[in-house]
Amino acid sequence: MSELQGIARIKLHEGKLEEFKRVAAQCMEIVRTKDTGTLQYDIYFNDDQSECIVHERYRDSEAIIEHAAHLGDLNAAIGASGFLSGALLGEPSAELRAMMADGEVGLFTLYQSM
Repeated sequence: MSELQGIARIKLHEGKLEEFKRVAAQCMEIVRTKDTGTLQYDIYFNDDQSECIVHERYRDSEAIIEHAAHLGDLNAAIGASGFLSGALLGEPSAELRAMMADGEVGLFTLYQSM
């Protein structure tokens, strides 16, 4: 299996910034202490902190599955703080594809690369 990248965009609901930051800090702690295959997990804000981008890199599909299990209910809390859209870049395993089938995250496979 190959490395995968995720890009999540969250347009925060009015008044949810501090709640989002609290939950995001919990997510970051979990990623740092429990995930074994997360290679990168960066959180960016626009200038007025009304939107957020989370850029993630994973060793392989199993690493994403592990990450999702570790975050558990925190995913719902993140979703409650804003409108979430996202993309997974790469070639996920059949198991990960099945897990993503009904979600908001689109799958994009490589067409060309330098």
